[in-house]
Amino acid sequence: MHHRTAPAHQHTAAARRPATLVAVGHGSRDPRARATLLRLLDRVRELRPGLDVRLAHIELNAPLLDETLAGLAAEGREAVLVPLFFAPGYHVTHDLPAAVAAVPGLRARVAAPLGAHPLLVEALADRLAEAGWTPGEDDRRTTGVVLAAAGSRDPRSGAETRRIAALLGERLGGVPVVPAYASAAAPTVPEAVAALAARGRHRIAVASCFTAPGLFAARAAAHAPWIAAAPLGAHPALARLVLHRHDRALAAPAVVHGRELAAV
Repeated sequence: MHHRTAPAHQHTAAARRPATLVAVGHGSRDPRARATLLRLLDRVRELRPGLDVRLAHIELNAPLLDETLAGLAAEGREAVLVPLFFAPGYHVTHDLPAAVAAVPGLRARVAAPLGAHPLLVEALADRLAEAGWTPGEDDRRTTGVVLAAAGSRDPRSGAETRRIAALLGERLGGVPVVPAYASAAAPTVPEAVAALAARGRHRIAVASCFTAPGLFAARAAAHAPWIAAAPLGAHPALARLVLHRHDRALAAPAVVHGRELAAV
């Protein structure tokens, strides 16, 4: 198959400049979502002054991902797409590679999703503490946590969410953490709450494995029998994790319209 490549002057220009970090969110009708992600990216810029950091969305909000990538290709810039998702799913495994492939000449890498990482667990635990999570040793036998996530039919997504839940449980001193999903997978948040209650866990918190406010996060919080953590938003640990995924992706080969190139 013939692959179109960028003009030589674009490669030269891209080699002279650092890659652009494109943080990719889903998009939401909730106006707080975009504003929250912009605050998160402000933290990323504070951590890495001089790095070109841009926000793009798969749908619903501007700027859209395809427009952002087309603009970067026109500028001769390389892109590192960092999905603001916590696990593999259709958006990460299909939409992002398809968006890159649709822009001839674009040099791009797609980073791994945020995933099961100590920085993510730090952010989740902090948001729970802000919501009032302070169980002592005597309370640990009656407390539990539901880790609310978006959900996906991809089995890799469920496996990653279970790993996040296990790490959070360790961080909380062995408190059971049950993953639950807003769509496409089971259990739902109410089902996970009921499962914990059946085990004698009556002080049940909901941890929010969402980057920003939106419909799914609000529905999950509404089912909390005790406390509900806020979405992770512009938490400093999440900003560090975005940069970590960006840096790891830079170690991988770049791609021009489906063709691997040497990493710059």
